[in-house]
Amino acid sequence: MAGGVLNYPCIGGTEHGSAPAGYATVLEEVHLGSGLRVYQRVAAGILSWELQRRAGLRVRADSPRVVPGARVASGFGVGPLRLDAPCEVVWVREPLPAGMPQSAGFGYGALPGHPARGEESFEVEINGNAEVLVRIRAFSKPGNWFYAAGGLVTRAAQRHVTSRYIEGARQLAVEGQLP
Repeated sequence: MAGGVLNYPCIGGTEHGSAPAGYATVLEEVHLGSGLRVYQRVAAGILSWELQRRAGLRVRADSPRVVPGARVASGFGVGPLRLDAPCEVVWVREPLPAGMPQSAGFGYGALPGHPARGEESFEVEINGNAEVLVRIRAFSKPGNWFYAAGGLVTRAAQRHVTSRYIEGARQLAVEGQLP
């Protein structure tokens, strides 16, 4: 796994929706369905790196399950054009066995070698009406001059990956349901 330490302000900020000044932010929330079983399926997928895999990323993690301090490198592309993004998990919220409302998920921060500096989180929530939502939240700046120079491409790539995370959450939500 990647070395180095987290090097951005407001570590853990995605857990409560805060971001440091000067960082671009992303917030996407999508309704996935209703019921505790939907919530539990999506939570299990988020906390096992499955959401990243369903987004089309190759995941190499030092833990099969998301835990605080775990390091993961997710990447896309092929061969010499593969871009790996090393991160460290900074917070985790486990699902409760029953009850509503509640949420589960995690946030991870970019380590040196990542194309961005900042944090991203993946969270599923079930509200008091049993409605299930997925929330993707991020704040970031380009990791170096090269990524800063490709600003439009970098932002487009982030929007694309975020949409893939949403699609992966939708897949998790409907698995096991009868047609």
